[in-house]
Amino acid sequence: MKISRRNWQPSPVNVQCPCHRWLIDRGSLTRRLQSHCPSFSVQAVRQRLDRPYRDERAEISSKGKELQLVREVYLYCRETPMVFAHSVLNRRNLRGTWHSISRQGAKPLGAALFANPRVKRTALHFKKLAPHHQLFLRACRLLKTLPSHLWARRSVFMLRNKPIIVTEVFLPGILEL
Repeated sequence: MKISRRNWQPSPVNVQCPCHRWLIDRGSLTRRLQSHCPSFSVQAVRQRLDRPYRDERAEISSKGKELQLVREVYLYCRETPMVFAHSVLNRRNLRGTWHSISRQGAKPLGAALFANPRVKRTALHFKKLAPHHQLFLRACRLLKTLPSHLWARRSVFMLRNKPIIVTEVFLPGILEL
């Protein structure tokens, strides 16, 4: 499964950001955050059937008007949001392969994905999000001061040939770690 090339890059081109090491790490972001922050938590903000973004549709075999399961959470260290995570799953896969995903609630999705040895992750792809991008706008809802841009990474996790797209947007708080 390939990430749509719609401005997502296979490497963080000319990255001049202090969060570079966080961005390129292929391990579990949840586990890494937990190791840096003893007071780690997840706040679920949205989980419902919705239309995926255009660059996500092909990855989950979705037509333009089909509704899919969209899940959004913030990963916190103490009281500070560090990462905004946006996941998309074809709703046909909720009955089978990924049935437990719809019951994740405030549990970290990353922990479940990395705990299953049958789940395979595709390559990471990166994007510098500008203030007009939908993910930037959704990610910044909790921020008091808007940054000039945010970095995001995206990959697809596969289980029995069924994909789930996971996009992680790194918030300014990550620089405190």
